[in-house]
Amino acid sequence: MNQKELKELIEFLIEKDIAEFELERGDVKVKIKRGGQHTVVQARAEVPYVAVSVPQTGQPAVAVSPAAAPPAAVEPAPAVEENLHIVKSPIVGTLYEAPSPGAPPFVKVGDTVEVGQVLCIVEAMKLLNEIESDVAGEIVKKMGSNGQPIEYGQELFAIRPKK
Repeated sequence: MNQKELKELIEFLIEKDIAEFELERGDVKVKIKRGGQHTVVQARAEVPYVAVSVPQTGQPAVAVSPAAAPPAAVEPAPAVEENLHIVKSPIVGTLYEAPSPGAPPFVKVGDTVEVGQVLCIVEAMKLLNEIESDVAGEIVKKMGSNGQPIEYGQELFAIRPKK
C-alpha cells in the first residue's frame, strides 16, 4: 500500500466518520483509529512501518521509521489564535519559499506583509503561480516547507491582521 492509497483511505474514513478500521493484505497491516483532534495510522510490513498523523481538518503528514522503533506519541495541535487569517493554497503543486534557489525567502515569520505581497510560489504543471497575501499584517506561522508537495486548500501561512 503506497502513500497515495493511504491518504485516499484516510480521507474516505474521515468523510464517512468511521472511527476505527483495520486491513491486512499479505505482509502489510494497516490499523486506523480516530479520536479527539488527530487520526493515527500505522501500516506495518516486514521491516518498515509508516505512521501518519492526520488533523481532523488537515492533510496527512507522513513519517517513515524502522519497525524496531515505537510509534511517536501524537501531540495535540497547538491552540489556534482566534484572530489569525489563514492563507490557503488555491492549487495543487510544489511550494517554493523563494523566487529562485539560493535566493532569500519571500517572507519569514515576524515579517509584516501588505495586501498583494507575494508570500510564496506554487509550481503546478511547470507554471509558477505567485501566492499573494489577501490581508495586511504580520506572518505568525509558515505551515509549508520549501519543495514540499501541497494540496488544494492546504494551509500555508497564518497572518495576524493589522488593526
